[in-house]
Amino acid sequence: MEYRDYYATLGVDKGASQADIKKAFRRLARENHPDVNKGNDAAERRFKEISEANEVLSDPEKRKAYDQLGANWKAYQQAGGAAAGAGNPFAGFGSGAAGGGFPGGGVRFEYRGSAEDLSGFSDFFRTFFSGGGSGAHGSSGAHVDIDPLFGGLGGDSGAGYASSGFGTASPRGRRPAPPRPPDATADATISLEEVMRGTDRHLQLGSKTLEVRIPPGVRDGQRIRLTGKAEGGGNVYITVRVSKHPVFTRDGADLTMDLSLTLGEALLGADVHINTLSGKRLALKIPPGTQNGRVFRLTGQGLPRFGAEGHGDLRVRTKVVLPTFLDDEGRKRAQAFIDHIEQSDPRHEPAARTG
Repeated sequence: MEYRDYYATLGVDKGASQADIKKAFRRLARENHPDVNKGNDAAERRFKEISEANEVLSDPEKRKAYDQLGANWKAYQQAGGAAAGAGNPFAGFGSGAAGGGFPGGGVRFEYRGSAEDLSGFSDFFRTFFSGGGSGAHGSSGAHVDIDPLFGGLGGDSGAGYASSGFGTASPRGRRPAPPRPPDATADATISLEEVMRGTDRHLQLGSKTLEVRIPPGVRDGQRIRLTGKAEGGGNVYITVRVSKHPVFTRDGADLTMDLSLTLGEALLGADVHINTLSGKRLALKIPPGTQNGRVFRLTGQGLPRFGAEGHGDLRVRTKVVLPTFLDDEGRKRAQAFIDHIEQSDPRHEPAARTG
Protein backbone atom coordinates (compact mmCIF):
# COMPACT_ATOMS: atom_id res chain seq x y z
CA MET A 1 0.00 0.00 0.00
CA GLU A 2 1.49 3.33 -1.07
CA TYR A 3 2.66 5.74 1.63
CA ARG A 4 0.72 9.00 1.81
CA ASP A 5 2.62 12.22 2.43
CA TYR A 6 0.12 14.27 4.38
CA TYR A 7 2.44 17.27 4.52
CA ALA A 8 2.61 17.36 0.72
CA THR A 9 -1.18 17.00 0.56
CA LEU A 10 -1.59 20.21 2.58
CA GLY A 11 1.42 21.90 0.96
CA VAL A 12 3.27 22.54 4.24
CA ASP A 13 6.72 21.65 5.59
CA LYS A 14 7.19 18.84 8.10
CA GLY A 15 8.07 21.40 10.75
CA ALA A 16 4.89 23.45 10.14
CA SER A 17 3.12 24.77 13.20
CA GLN A 18 -0.45 23.81 14.07
CA ALA A 19 -1.53 27.28 12.99
CA ASP A 20 0.12 26.80 9.58
CA ILE A 21 -1.55 23.42 9.16
CA LYS A 22 -4.95 24.85 10.08
CA LYS A 23 -4.51 27.76 7.69
CA ALA A 24 -3.48 25.48 4.81
CA PHE A 25 -6.39 23.12 5.48
CA ARG A 26 -8.96 25.92 5.57
CA ARG A 27 -7.70 27.40 2.30
CA LEU A 28 -7.60 24.10 0.42
CA ALA A 29 -10.89 22.88 1.83
CA ARG A 30 -12.64 26.06 0.72
CA GLU A 31 -11.31 25.63 -2.81
CA ASN A 32 -12.28 21.95 -3.08
CA HIS A 33 -15.47 21.79 -1.02
CA PRO A 34 -18.24 19.89 -2.89
CA ASP A 35 -20.72 22.71 -2.39
CA VAL A 36 -18.61 24.99 -4.61
CA ASN A 37 -17.56 22.22 -7.03
CA LYS A 38 -20.85 20.48 -7.72
CA GLY A 39 -20.44 17.48 -9.99
CA ASN A 40 -16.64 17.66 -9.86
CA ASP A 41 -15.50 14.20 -8.75
CA ALA A 42 -11.84 15.20 -8.75
CA ALA A 43 -12.52 18.08 -6.34
CA GLU A 44 -14.51 15.77 -4.06
CA ARG A 45 -11.64 13.24 -3.96
CA ARG A 46 -9.21 16.07 -3.29
CA PHE A 47 -11.42 17.36 -0.46
CA LYS A 48 -11.38 13.93 1.19
CA GLU A 49 -7.59 13.70 0.86
CA ILE A 50 -7.23 17.14 2.44
CA SER A 51 -9.60 16.21 5.28
CA GLU A 52 -7.69 12.98 5.92
CA ALA A 53 -4.35 14.81 6.05
CA ASN A 54 -5.79 17.38 8.45
CA GLU A 55 -7.26 14.63 10.66
CA VAL A 56 -3.74 13.28 11.23
CA LEU A 57 -1.60 16.43 11.29
CA SER A 58 -3.97 18.47 13.45
CA ASP A 59 -3.97 15.78 16.16
CA PRO A 60 -0.67 15.90 18.15
CA GLU A 61 -0.75 12.17 19.00
CA LYS A 62 -1.53 11.00 15.47
CA ARG A 63 1.03 13.40 14.04
CA LYS A 64 3.71 12.15 16.45
CA ALA A 65 3.12 8.54 15.43
CA TYR A 66 3.01 9.45 11.76
CA ASP A 67 6.25 11.49 12.00
CA GLN A 68 8.13 8.75 13.87
CA LEU A 69 7.33 5.99 11.39
CA GLY A 70 6.86 7.87 8.14
CA ALA A 71 7.38 5.69 5.08
CA ASN A 72 8.57 2.86 7.36
CA TRP A 73 5.08 2.37 8.79
CA LYS A 74 4.43 -0.86 6.93
CA ALA A 75 7.69 -2.53 7.95
CA TYR A 76 7.02 -1.54 11.55
CA GLN A 77 3.57 -3.09 11.37
CA GLN A 78 4.78 -6.33 9.79
CA ALA A 79 7.47 -6.66 12.46
CA GLY A 80 4.87 -6.49 15.22
CA GLY A 81 5.74 -3.02 16.43
CA ALA A 82 4.40 -3.62 19.94
CA ALA A 83 7.70 -5.35 20.72
CA ALA A 84 9.35 -1.95 20.62
CA GLY A 85 8.29 -1.51 24.25
CA ALA A 86 8.47 1.95 25.72
CA GLY A 87 9.39 3.41 22.37
CA ASN A 88 6.02 2.54 20.89
CA PRO A 89 4.85 5.69 19.10
CA PHE A 90 1.24 4.47 19.11
CA ALA A 91 0.90 4.15 22.87
CA GLY A 92 -1.50 7.09 22.93
CA PHE A 93 -4.00 5.32 20.67
CA GLY A 94 -5.19 2.71 23.12
CA SER A 95 -4.11 -0.79 24.12
CA GLY A 96 -4.58 -4.08 22.36
CA ALA A 97 -3.37 -4.95 18.90
CA ALA A 98 -5.52 -5.65 15.92
CA GLY A 99 -4.43 -7.32 12.70
CA GLY A 100 -0.80 -8.41 13.14
CA GLY A 101 -0.19 -6.90 16.57
CA PHE A 102 -0.23 -3.32 15.31
CA PRO A 103 -0.48 -0.98 18.32
CA GLY A 104 -3.46 1.31 18.37
CA GLY A 105 -5.79 -1.29 16.88
CA GLY A 106 -8.37 -0.44 19.49
CA VAL A 107 -9.08 2.90 17.82
CA ARG A 108 -12.00 2.85 15.38
CA PHE A 109 -13.56 5.62 13.36
CA GLU A 110 -17.17 5.67 12.38
CA TYR A 111 -18.12 6.08 8.74
CA ARG A 112 -21.76 6.62 7.84
CA GLY A 113 -21.89 5.24 4.31
CA SER A 114 -21.98 2.06 2.27
CA ALA A 115 -19.41 -0.73 2.60
CA GLU A 116 -18.49 -0.30 -1.07
CA ASP A 117 -17.74 3.39 -0.72
CA LEU A 118 -15.52 3.97 2.32
CA SER A 119 -14.94 7.46 1.05
CA GLY A 120 -14.16 8.94 4.45
CA PHE A 121 -10.53 7.81 4.57
CA SER A 122 -8.05 5.82 2.51
CA ASP A 123 -6.86 2.25 3.07
CA PHE A 124 -3.53 3.74 4.15
CA PHE A 125 -5.23 5.70 6.94
CA ARG A 126 -7.26 2.73 8.14
CA THR A 127 -4.26 0.41 8.11
CA PHE A 128 -1.91 2.92 9.74
CA PHE A 129 -4.25 3.88 12.57
CA SER A 130 -6.41 0.78 13.08
CA GLY A 131 -4.02 -2.03 12.31
CA GLY A 132 -6.00 -3.83 9.61
CA GLY A 133 -5.77 -3.83 5.85
CA SER A 134 -8.44 -2.49 3.56
CA GLY A 135 -11.76 -3.24 5.16
CA ALA A 136 -10.22 -4.42 8.46
CA HIS A 137 -13.01 -2.58 10.25
CA GLY A 138 -16.50 -2.09 8.97
CA SER A 139 -16.37 1.62 9.51
CA SER A 140 -14.03 4.53 8.96
CA GLY A 141 -14.20 8.31 9.02
CA ALA A 142 -13.57 11.41 11.09
CA HIS A 143 -15.24 14.60 12.19
CA VAL A 144 -14.81 17.67 9.97
CA ASP A 145 -15.77 21.02 11.49
CA ILE A 146 -17.68 22.38 8.52
CA ASP A 147 -19.64 25.37 9.82
CA PRO A 148 -16.77 27.53 11.17
CA LEU A 149 -14.72 26.61 8.12
CA PHE A 150 -17.27 27.39 5.43
CA GLY A 151 -19.41 30.07 7.13
CA GLY A 152 -18.37 32.57 4.46
CA LEU A 153 -20.08 30.45 1.76
CA GLY A 154 -23.51 31.06 3.24
CA GLY A 155 -26.04 28.70 4.79
CA ASP A 156 -25.07 25.43 6.50
CA SER A 157 -23.06 24.16 3.59
CA GLY A 158 -21.20 21.52 5.55
CA ALA A 159 -24.14 19.73 7.10
CA GLY A 160 -25.37 18.04 3.94
CA TYR A 161 -21.92 16.85 2.99
CA ALA A 162 -21.26 15.39 6.45
CA SER A 163 -24.25 13.10 6.05
CA SER A 164 -22.86 11.69 2.81
CA GLY A 165 -19.41 10.78 4.00
CA PHE A 166 -18.12 12.10 7.30
CA GLY A 167 -19.32 11.05 10.75
CA THR A 168 -17.98 11.58 14.25
CA ALA A 169 -15.01 9.69 15.67
CA SER A 170 -16.30 6.87 17.85
CA PRO A 171 -14.28 4.44 19.99
CA ARG A 172 -17.19 1.98 20.29
CA GLY A 173 -18.58 1.69 16.81
CA ARG A 174 -21.26 3.44 14.88
CA ARG A 175 -23.32 6.20 16.40
CA PRO A 176 -24.98 9.30 14.96
CA ALA A 177 -23.20 12.62 14.90
CA PRO A 178 -23.90 14.77 17.96
CA PRO A 179 -26.72 17.29 17.54
CA ARG A 180 -25.81 20.82 16.54
CA PRO A 181 -25.98 23.40 19.31
CA PRO A 182 -29.14 25.55 19.00
CA ASP A 183 -28.84 28.80 17.10
CA ALA A 184 -30.05 32.16 18.37
CA THR A 185 -31.69 35.08 16.56
CA ALA A 186 -31.87 38.80 17.23
CA ASP A 187 -32.86 42.05 15.50
CA ALA A 188 -30.78 45.21 15.19
CA THR A 189 -32.51 48.43 14.12
CA ILE A 190 -30.29 51.10 12.57
CA SER A 191 -30.82 54.47 10.90
CA LEU A 192 -30.15 55.30 7.26
CA GLU A 193 -27.23 57.46 8.41
CA GLU A 194 -25.72 54.34 10.01
CA VAL A 195 -26.19 52.46 6.75
CA MET A 196 -24.12 55.21 5.12
CA ARG A 197 -21.13 54.86 7.45
CA GLY A 198 -21.56 51.48 9.15
CA THR A 199 -22.08 51.08 12.87
CA ASP A 200 -21.61 48.89 15.95
CA ARG A 201 -24.27 47.36 18.16
CA HIS A 202 -24.10 45.65 21.56
CA LEU A 203 -26.65 42.86 21.92
CA GLN A 204 -27.51 40.99 25.10
CA LEU A 205 -28.20 37.29 24.49
CA GLY A 206 -28.70 35.43 27.74
CA SER A 207 -25.55 35.88 29.77
CA LYS A 208 -23.55 37.06 26.75
CA THR A 209 -23.02 40.60 25.53
CA LEU A 210 -22.06 40.59 21.85
CA GLU A 211 -20.50 43.44 19.91
CA VAL A 212 -21.69 43.38 16.32
CA ARG A 213 -20.12 45.32 13.47
CA ILE A 214 -22.75 46.22 10.86
CA PRO A 215 -21.03 47.10 7.57
CA PRO A 216 -21.90 50.12 5.39
CA GLY A 217 -24.54 49.60 2.71
CA VAL A 218 -26.36 46.82 4.55
CA ARG A 219 -29.91 46.19 3.32
CA ASP A 220 -33.12 46.12 5.32
CA GLY A 221 -33.82 42.50 6.30
CA GLN A 222 -30.25 41.34 5.64
CA ARG A 223 -28.87 38.76 8.10
CA ILE A 224 -25.46 38.75 9.76
CA ARG A 225 -24.10 35.48 11.15
CA LEU A 226 -21.85 35.26 14.20
CA THR A 227 -20.41 31.75 14.12
CA GLY A 228 -20.33 29.92 17.44
CA LYS A 229 -21.37 32.95 19.53
CA ALA A 230 -24.66 31.60 20.90
CA GLU A 231 -25.01 29.86 24.26
CA GLY A 232 -23.63 26.34 23.86
CA GLY A 233 -21.65 27.20 20.74
CA GLY A 234 -24.44 27.69 18.22
CA ASN A 235 -24.57 30.51 15.67
CA VAL A 236 -26.24 33.87 16.17
CA TYR A 237 -28.26 35.26 13.25
CA ILE A 238 -28.92 39.00 13.43
CA THR A 239 -31.56 40.53 11.16
CA VAL A 240 -30.87 44.17 10.33
CA ARG A 241 -33.87 46.52 10.28
CA VAL A 242 -33.39 49.94 8.68
CA SER A 243 -35.76 52.59 10.03
CA LYS A 244 -37.53 55.02 7.69
CA HIS A 245 -35.93 58.39 7.09
CA PRO A 246 -37.93 61.65 7.08
CA VAL A 247 -36.12 63.02 4.01
CA PHE A 248 -34.57 60.21 1.98
CA THR A 249 -36.08 57.07 0.49
CA ARG A 250 -33.93 54.18 -0.66
CA ASP A 251 -33.76 52.02 -3.77
CA GLY A 252 -30.76 49.72 -3.39
CA ALA A 253 -27.77 52.03 -3.16
CA ASP A 254 -29.68 54.98 -4.70
CA LEU A 255 -31.43 57.65 -2.64
CA THR A 256 -34.31 59.97 -3.55
CA MET A 257 -35.31 63.24 -1.87
CA ASP A 258 -37.87 65.95 -2.58
CA LEU A 259 -36.72 69.55 -3.00
CA SER A 260 -39.30 72.30 -2.48
CA LEU A 261 -39.00 75.32 -4.79
CA THR A 262 -40.76 78.64 -4.77
CA LEU A 263 -42.63 79.77 -7.85
CA GLY A 264 -39.90 82.30 -8.54
CA GLU A 265 -37.08 79.73 -8.23
CA ALA A 266 -38.81 77.33 -10.59
CA LEU A 267 -39.81 80.03 -13.07
CA LEU A 268 -36.66 82.14 -13.15
CA GLY A 269 -34.01 79.64 -11.99
CA ALA A 270 -31.82 79.72 -8.86
CA ASP A 271 -28.92 78.12 -7.00
CA VAL A 272 -30.35 76.04 -4.15
CA HIS A 273 -28.32 74.32 -1.42
CA ILE A 274 -29.19 70.80 -0.28
CA ASN A 275 -27.87 68.58 2.52
CA THR A 276 -26.89 65.04 1.53
CA LEU A 277 -27.18 61.99 3.82
CA SER A 278 -23.41 61.95 4.29
CA GLY A 279 -23.53 65.49 5.71
CA LYS A 280 -22.17 67.28 2.65
CA ARG A 281 -23.85 70.53 1.61
CA LEU A 282 -24.09 70.88 -2.15
CA ALA A 283 -25.29 73.68 -4.44
CA LEU A 284 -27.82 72.56 -7.05
CA LYS A 285 -28.41 74.83 -10.04
CA ILE A 286 -32.11 75.06 -10.92
CA PRO A 287 -32.54 76.20 -14.53
CA PRO A 288 -35.33 78.65 -15.48
CA GLY A 289 -38.65 77.02 -16.29
CA THR A 290 -38.09 73.94 -14.10
CA GLN A 291 -41.26 71.88 -14.01
CA ASN A 292 -42.76 70.34 -10.90
CA GLY A 293 -41.49 66.76 -10.47
CA ARG A 294 -38.30 67.18 -12.48
CA VAL A 295 -35.52 64.89 -11.24
CA PHE A 296 -31.86 65.87 -10.97
CA ARG A 297 -29.33 63.05 -10.52
CA LEU A 298 -26.23 63.63 -8.38
CA THR A 299 -23.77 60.85 -9.20
CA GLY A 300 -22.05 59.07 -6.30
CA GLN A 301 -24.01 60.85 -3.56
CA GLY A 302 -26.04 57.79 -2.55
CA LEU A 303 -25.32 54.89 -0.22
CA PRO A 304 -22.22 52.66 -0.33
CA ARG A 305 -22.71 49.57 -2.48
CA PHE A 306 -22.73 46.58 -0.13
CA GLY A 307 -19.81 44.28 -0.81
CA ALA A 308 -18.67 46.37 -3.78
CA GLU A 309 -16.83 49.56 -4.60
CA GLY A 310 -18.42 52.97 -4.98
CA HIS A 311 -21.72 54.61 -4.06
CA GLY A 312 -25.13 54.90 -5.61
CA ASP A 313 -26.69 58.17 -6.82
CA LEU A 314 -28.87 60.79 -5.20
CA ARG A 315 -32.02 61.73 -7.14
CA VAL A 316 -33.45 65.15 -6.28
CA ARG A 317 -37.13 65.56 -7.26
CA THR A 318 -38.50 69.10 -7.46
CA LYS A 319 -41.72 70.13 -5.77
CA VAL A 320 -42.92 73.62 -6.74
CA VAL A 321 -44.84 75.30 -3.92
CA LEU A 322 -47.30 78.00 -5.07
CA PRO A 323 -48.31 81.02 -2.98
CA THR A 324 -51.38 80.27 -0.87
CA PHE A 325 -52.70 83.85 -0.50
CA LEU A 326 -52.96 86.77 -2.90
CA ASP A 327 -54.41 90.17 -2.00
CA ASP A 328 -56.29 92.25 -4.57
CA GLU A 329 -53.12 93.89 -5.88
CA GLY A 330 -51.38 90.55 -6.13
CA ARG A 331 -54.27 89.04 -8.06
CA LYS A 332 -54.24 91.93 -10.54
CA ARG A 333 -50.52 91.55 -11.12
CA ALA A 334 -50.75 87.78 -11.40
CA GLN A 335 -53.55 88.08 -13.95
CA ALA A 336 -51.54 90.64 -15.94
CA PHE A 337 -48.59 88.26 -15.90
CA ILE A 338 -50.73 85.31 -17.04
CA ASP A 339 -52.23 87.40 -19.84
CA HIS A 340 -48.73 88.52 -20.83
CA ILE A 341 -47.17 85.06 -21.22
CA GLU A 342 -50.21 83.61 -23.05
CA GLN A 343 -49.55 80.03 -21.85
CA SER A 344 -51.36 77.37 -23.85
CA ASP A 345 -53.64 74.82 -22.18
CA PRO A 346 -51.29 71.98 -21.01
CA ARG A 347 -54.24 69.54 -21.01
CA HIS A 348 -54.87 70.08 -24.70
CA GLU A 349 -52.61 68.29 -27.15
CA PRO A 350 -51.85 70.47 -30.17
CA ALA A 351 -53.13 69.17 -33.49
CA ALA A 352 -50.56 67.45 -35.64
CA ARG A 353 -49.25 69.59 -38.45
CA THR A 354 -50.06 68.53 -42.02
CA GLY A 355 -48.61 69.42 -45.34
